[in-house]
Amino acid sequence: MEQIPKTYRRIVLAARPRGPVAPENFRLETLDAPELADGEVLIRNHYLSLDPYMRGRMSSAKSYASSQPLDHTMIGGTVGQVVASRNDYYQVGEYVGGMLGWAEMGVSDGVLLRKLDITRIPLSAYLGVVGMPGMAAWYGFNQILEAGAGDTVVVSAAAGAVGSVVGQLARLRGCRVVGIAGGPEKCEYVVKQLGFHACVDYKAGNLEADLAAATPDGVDAIFENVGGACLDASLARTNAFARVALCGLIAGFNGQEMPIKNSRLLLLNRVTLRGFIITEHMEFWQQGLQELAVLVANHQIKYRETVAEGLAAAPQAFMGLLQGQNIGKQLVKLI
Repeated sequence: MEQIPKTYRRIVLAARPRGPVAPENFRLETLDAPELADGEVLIRNHYLSLDPYMRGRMSSAKSYASSQPLDHTMIGGTVGQVVASRNDYYQVGEYVGGMLGWAEMGVSDGVLLRKLDITRIPLSAYLGVVGMPGMAAWYGFNQILEAGAGDTVVVSAAAGAVGSVVGQLARLRGCRVVGIAGGPEKCEYVVKQLGFHACVDYKAGNLEADLAAATPDGVDAIFENVGGACLDASLARTNAFARVALCGLIAGFNGQEMPIKNSRLLLLNRVTLRGFIITEHMEFWQQGLQELAVLVANHQIKYRETVAEGLAAAPQAFMGLLQGQNIGKQLVKLI
């Protein structure tokens, strides 16, 4: 093991965004390495996860979770290595995942940590396909969409960390899988690498017509990560008794309105629409993560990562994520 650094850096929320997130919303700080109390462990974070939900936490508006406090370490999932321990369960050298935020090191009492086996799965994958995004995909697909062989499933933000997993789970189930993504590069990745049957480029300007052409038998299930025009176009193609798993609304993160013009189809087609927050369904995590780990280890699910280098790069990478600049899981490599 390397020596424990005497100082570490973290990024705090300096000011709440007014409109789009800007660099001045963040502040980089240097702190002394913390002292451990009994039962605590010190973790050197190797990777930080950047996720769309963080945008909602930066706001003071009422939501399903409390707002990110000002002048505190930005919330975020992390994976890293135990470098000091006063907890009998965690040994120095073990790899763990937790929520230690935008920081190079962190202290935990061990309660919300999980040990990670990196013999068959890379450490970074525990923040994506075998982590929270993967679980969101697994839960929404298995518990809400319940799509079977022959069903047509539409997935928005199909090249992202969640959508890419949903589409592959659906393909393995025998569904016809149609993605919606922004730009030809993402659509090519979704079809050629992930095995979707088709992908519609919403930036091409013909979303409704292109989606209609890609779903000749209509749509039985929608996994929605975007909202707005994407959801409207998908609703227009629904068959009777279609299901919608509403996972994200990234189209409205800067305060934009997201009216649903095709709401009448919710009634006419007897559509079931259910929003969900994956951290409210922890009873499924063990099963879901085990299944995802097997699929990844056996190369039945592929994944891609967009990696920013160094903690100081996190704000810019996060702003890029909100603008759809990443493909797959957005990470920050800290070490």
